[in-house]
Amino acid sequence: MTPGSKPTRFVFVLMPGYSALSFAHAMVVLKLANKHMDDTPFEVVVTSEGAEPVVDSLGGTYPIDHGFEDPQRDDYICLITGDDIEKQNLSAVSAYLRKAHRIGATICGLYTGAFVLAKLGLLDGKRATIHWEKRQAFMEEFPEVDLTEYTYTSAAPPFCSSGGTSAIDLLLYLLSQLRDEKLANLVAGFLNYTSIRVIQHSARMQTADRVGFRHPKLSEILALMETNLEEPLRPSDLAKTVNISTRQLERLFRRYLNATPKKYYTELRLQRAQQLLLQTNMTVTGVGVACGFNTASHFSRLFRARFGTSPHRLRGESEKE
Repeated sequence: MTPGSKPTRFVFVLMPGYSALSFAHAMVVLKLANKHMDDTPFEVVVTSEGAEPVVDSLGGTYPIDHGFEDPQRDDYICLITGDDIEKQNLSAVSAYLRKAHRIGATICGLYTGAFVLAKLGLLDGKRATIHWEKRQAFMEEFPEVDLTEYTYTSAAPPFCSSGGTSAIDLLLYLLSQLRDEKLANLVAGFLNYTSIRVIQHSARMQTADRVGFRHPKLSEILALMETNLEEPLRPSDLAKTVNISTRQLERLFRRYLNATPKKYYTELRLQRAQQLLLQTNMTVTGVGVACGFNTASHFSRLFRARFGTSPHRLRGESEKE
């Protein structure tokens, strides 16, 4: 961009309960970029439905510039959403985003923003990412979207980031495209970020990382379990895949997880079932099947023992909220 030319405009669209962390990270990248650029700075606009104050995930608010006014073709529109986006009225923001997409604006969905973009069909056949807590529900509702575990997507718009520091990753990537990599790395340095993460990596910590160990065989087994919940693998098949015996498999689970492979696998499937009941409109029977339970009675019995309530009651309670 040459001096005196029209500034690139970033329009932040805030939804109720939006991720304060994603918003702050994106804003500080642009602020630092403007501070250290020699040419025309980026213009930053913050919007909400009706220009009304919006409470973020920490209970705070940020000054709103205006409502959902006409988007411009060269805009970068950053939709920032929160944990309960699937329960919100999306009519106004949907109309705004449809218009922005129609005129060629670049749309980005931060944190759980991919949910809204998928609802609008803007991600059909495209790569997307979302916060890992919403991943299972998203895959069930939008099978036509190529959902990845990357921290952000950059192959083609709409772009997405998955929460946390991934907003920094995405904004640094956009800086490198709109200006150059030198500016992006300069901003990264001021943030104590080593550099742009060109090689994207998983948005969700793997199970092995979360429980604090680094046994490679067990890490591989846990990854197999997490990606085969609908049709669970037998312990013997898991062991064979990583070239160990079933007895060795059982010893690993006892030592590192204090559980049998069967018990741990069942826990993963029940946790997924709980997420699907709370975050999707799938039937209870459908949830049971999606989580590898062959009969409704077996699913209900295990679910009640784990969570102290039945799947039907949990679904009823979630619908009343």
